[in-house]
Amino acid sequence: MDKEQAYITTDKVLAYKTTVELLNSMYMEFKDLSKKKPDAAVNKSKINITNQLLTKVRTVLNDEESIEFLDLLDEDDIPQVSDITLILSQYEAAMTAFKKKYYGYIDFEHKYQWYAK
Repeated sequence: MDKEQAYITTDKVLAYKTTVELLNSMYMEFKDLSKKKPDAAVNKSKINITNQLLTKVRTVLNDEESIEFLDLLDEDDIPQVSDITLILSQYEAAMTAFKKKYYGYIDFEHKYQWYAK
């Protein structure tokens, strides 16, 4: 392990594990819908559900540089499916970068694990 390795808390690891699959699933659903109806408006219920998940994901990413590029949805703007797909893709990319930064092979333990304290 590199001396310059960044560490995270076990709380963030748990939050990551809780949200990453939900985020990936939501992204895939909107991505598929975007292929069929990219200009379709999204109702407030779906916006609220999406924002609830994104708010939790933001707790994982709140100390990362990518956070400044990650927005929540504005329910007053009534976003289109393609807008939500774009936002979810940004969150998914940020979560992928998060895992690359804090998860890896530990030589002396001969296994992959989180760099957590």
